[in-house]
Amino acid sequence: MISYTSNTQFFGHSNPKELAEKFGTPVYVYNEKILREKMRDMAQLISGPSFTANYSIKTNANMSILQMALEEGLNADAMSPGEIYVLKKAGFPKERIFYVSNNVSSGELQYAMDEGVVISLDSLSQLERFGKINRGGRCAVRLNPGIGAGHHDKVITAGKKTKFAVSESDIPEIRRIAAEYDLQIIGINQHIGSLFMDPSPFLLAVEHFLELALKFENLEFVDFGGGFGIPYHKLEGELPFDLQSFRASLEVIVSTWTQRYGRKVVFKSEPGRYIAAEGGVLLGTVQSNKVNSGVIYVGTDIGMNVLVRPSMYDSWHDVEVFRDGVWMDDRLGTQKVTVVGNICESGDILAKDRELPMISEGDILCVLDAGAYGYSMCSNYNNRLRPAEVLIGLNGEPRLIRRRDTLEDLIAGFPEN
Repeated sequence: MISYTSNTQFFGHSNPKELAEKFGTPVYVYNEKILREKMRDMAQLISGPSFTANYSIKTNANMSILQMALEEGLNADAMSPGEIYVLKKAGFPKERIFYVSNNVSSGELQYAMDEGVVISLDSLSQLERFGKINRGGRCAVRLNPGIGAGHHDKVITAGKKTKFAVSESDIPEIRRIAAEYDLQIIGINQHIGSLFMDPSPFLLAVEHFLELALKFENLEFVDFGGGFGIPYHKLEGELPFDLQSFRASLEVIVSTWTQRYGRKVVFKSEPGRYIAAEGGVLLGTVQSNKVNSGVIYVGTDIGMNVLVRPSMYDSWHDVEVFRDGVWMDDRLGTQKVTVVGNICESGDILAKDRELPMISEGDILCVLDAGAYGYSMCSNYNNRLRPAEVLIGLNGEPRLIRRRDTLEDLIAGFPEN
């Protein structure tokens, strides 16, 4: 077995024990060097044609990480007024924010319009609503290319069974509504799903999507979406997404299409997980060991309120074990355990039937690839406190980039009697 955190010097000049003692557990820890490297990968995804990568704030909305993305030349997409607000607070100008709406109110559309960001409409009814409140406006439309991909049904966002986007067969109706309200369709966007490691479905979707794009005149941009995966089974030798060969194939497709379209457009992507996931880990403390009906349960302070992906999606996260700050390999033996949290739910399982080094109370567990959809999906379920977030800077030193909740935060939203 190898150690991802050791090989990448993830913790800089600290070790998990020191971080746990200083910041408490559970705690999200991010590595600035890894995050910036992933941002540069996406910023340079296509060479030649005009291209921008729009960081998906929903994966990780920490202000420090957003400011990194801005510094590395990324734009951003938003799914709510709150995300628009936070992006602007992080320094993103309106022209670098793309609002990808889904089943929103007129009030939300008006908010995005007032903030001056380009809006993507997700249905014919939403397009018509936009036209009624903003006749002559500029907007994009999200299309369903008919191809979906992803690691779980809940993250497939295109194809035959999805709530997202407008079907290809409705393109004539898009044109009719646009004409009725003098709307300018300046862009089209898609998103086929999340966490695919095989680029073939994505490339097929891009090719078909670009055929649909030929039905629209005067496009200013075409947004391919994101979903590029990362190797969640890296400790078992899973290879990373082959970005180099993917880039070569994608560049041929977009170059050929640009010649056919006859005018330059900006190509966009919406990476989120690829940027944030591997740059973040989650540290938790082992609080108990017990055996029920022959199953060894390792109890931790990492509840499903802190990391919900395993409970919601049956997602796999590799786990490393540390004792007194030192990584525990399997040379001293292993045992099959089920790692659970401290939430009053039977589904509060972090890792089921996992072969791990011999674990004792007080050990620190390091959950890998937790930078995406980790803190952003945290909750106060069971009135548990959301954890702190810490960044290992380029100088190797840790700093707090979001404080842990306090008990007072749990009642801060209630009116005083």
